[in-house]
Amino acid sequence: MTAKKRILKVPKDKQIRELLRKEVAVFAAEKNIMPPASFELLETSSKELLTRLNLDEEFLDFTIVLLGNETWRDVVNATPFNRRLLLLPQCLRNNLQCKGVFDELGLICAGCKGCQIDDILGRAEELGYSTLVAEGTTVAIGLVEEGSIDAVIGVSCMPVLQNSFDPVSRAAVPVIGLPLLYDGCVNTSLDYEWLFSEIEQITDKKEFQPLSVSMIKNRVQEYFSEESLAKFFQGNTDTEKLALKTMALGGQRMRPLLALLAYQSYAEEISGEVQSALALIIECFHKASLVHDDIQDNEDFRYEQPALHKSVGVPVAINIGDYLIGKGYQLLATVPCDAKVKANCLKVVATSHLNLSEGQGADILLQQNIAQKSVDEILQIFEQKTGEAVKVALMTGAIAGNAAESELQILSKFAEYFGIAYQIRDDLNELRETNHLKHAFDFPFLLSLLKQSINGHSPTFSDIIKTENFDVLLECFEQHDTEVTADKYLADYVQKCYAELDKLQNKKLRLSLYGVMGKVFKS
Repeated sequence: MTAKKRILKVPKDKQIRELLRKEVAVFAAEKNIMPPASFELLETSSKELLTRLNLDEEFLDFTIVLLGNETWRDVVNATPFNRRLLLLPQCLRNNLQCKGVFDELGLICAGCKGCQIDDILGRAEELGYSTLVAEGTTVAIGLVEEGSIDAVIGVSCMPVLQNSFDPVSRAAVPVIGLPLLYDGCVNTSLDYEWLFSEIEQITDKKEFQPLSVSMIKNRVQEYFSEESLAKFFQGNTDTEKLALKTMALGGQRMRPLLALLAYQSYAEEISGEVQSALALIIECFHKASLVHDDIQDNEDFRYEQPALHKSVGVPVAINIGDYLIGKGYQLLATVPCDAKVKANCLKVVATSHLNLSEGQGADILLQQNIAQKSVDEILQIFEQKTGEAVKVALMTGAIAGNAAESELQILSKFAEYFGIAYQIRDDLNELRETNHLKHAFDFPFLLSLLKQSINGHSPTFSDIIKTENFDVLLECFEQHDTEVTADKYLADYVQKCYAELDKLQNKKLRLSLYGVMGKVFKS
C-alpha cells in the first residue's frame, strides 16, 4: 500500500538523528521484522518506538526510513562490495561549478572537485561498488533484475524515498536509503559521515547473502544447451535424439529455476551434480507434460515451431513424452544425495504427477461440462495443473537442500496459490491480447465467473458458450463486470502468495520468491 501524503522531513538536529539511528537498530533487533516489510508494519512499529522514546510524530517518516533500512541491513551488509550499487542523486552536484556531462543513465562525473560527488564515488569504487548518479529507482531495479548487482545503497530526498517504496518492495531489492538533509532539486546536502559509515559496512554471514535470480537463471540455461544435455542423453536412437531435441527447445525454464532457488537457499553446501540433476529432472517432467498437452489440446505450435506431434506424428510424440517421464525418474534415482532425501523427493514427484494428471483430465473435459462447473471447481483445476507444477519444483529443490518440514508446508501452500494466480492472470492476458482469434473456452475462469453472474439472465450461459462471435461474449463480460471480478480474484490470490512467503524463515528464498512474484505479477 502506498504511504499517505504528508509533510516529509529529516531532523535538523544531528543528535536526534543519531539517537533515532541507535534506538531503531535496537528496536529492529527486538522485533525481528523480516524484509521486505509492508509500509503499514513499518509505520505502526515506528509510531510505537516514538511513543516509547517520548518523541514527536514529526519524526515519523524519518523513523520509517531508518526502520526499513534495519530490516535490510543483514542482507545488504552480507552482500560483497562488488555486488552493490551506490546510487546518488544529481542534485548533490554544484550547479555553478559542475563540469560533468549526462548520458542516458545519468551524470558522468568530471572529477572537478566542485562538490562531494567525486570523493564519494572514489571511496565507493575503491571498495568495489558499482556507482550511478541518476534520479529515481528504475535503473537500480533493472540492474538487480538483470543480475548485475544484488543490493543498493541509495541517497535521495524524502519524497523520492517514499515514492520508491512500493516498486522496490515488489522487486524485493535489498536497499538502504539515506535521506538528503533537506529537499530541493539543486545544491542540496546529506550527512556524509553517515553515508561513508554505511558504504563501508560488510559481514561474512553467508546465510544472509541474497541469491541472484538472474545469475541462477543463466546457469539453468547452460544446463539445456545441446552440449550439456548430451551428457545425460548419451544414446544414439531416434527416440533419444528427439527427446534431447525436445529438452533443448526454448522456454522460460521457470520450474528448474524455482528448484535451484529452493535448493541453494536451504543447502549448506551446494553440489553441482545435484543442482544440474534437479534442473533436468524438473524439466523432463515439464516437457513431457507439454508434449502430451499439445496432443490433447490439438495445438499447432510450441515455442514458435510446429508442435512435436505435428512434425513427427501423434504416436511418436506420445512415446517421447513417456520417454521423458521415464528419464526424469531415472535421473532422480541417480541423484548423489542421501537415500531418505531421495525417497522424499520421489514421493513429492509421484504425488504431483498424479495430481497434475487429474487436473489435466478435468481441464480436457471442461468443454463438455463447463456449464456444471463452479468458480471453486475451476480454481481447483488451476491448483492441480499449474500449482502442482510449481509445487514439485520448489519442494524437490527444498527437500534436496534439507529444508525443515514447516518450510515445506509453507512452500506447498504458496505453490497452490501461485498456480491459481498464474492461471487467472493468463485468462485475463488472453482476453486483453489483440489481433488474436478468440474462443469462449480460452477463458475458463472468466466463463465460470460469467456463469455465476448470469443466473437466469438472457442470453443464457449455454447460448453464450456456443456462440462463435467473440463480440457477443465480450459484451456479456462487460455487462456482468466479469473482468473486474477476475482482477479482484487475481489480487486476492497474489496477496495470499505474499502472506505465505511472509511465513518463510529462510530469508534467501523469501526474497528470491518476492522477486519472482514482482516480475510475474507486475501491476
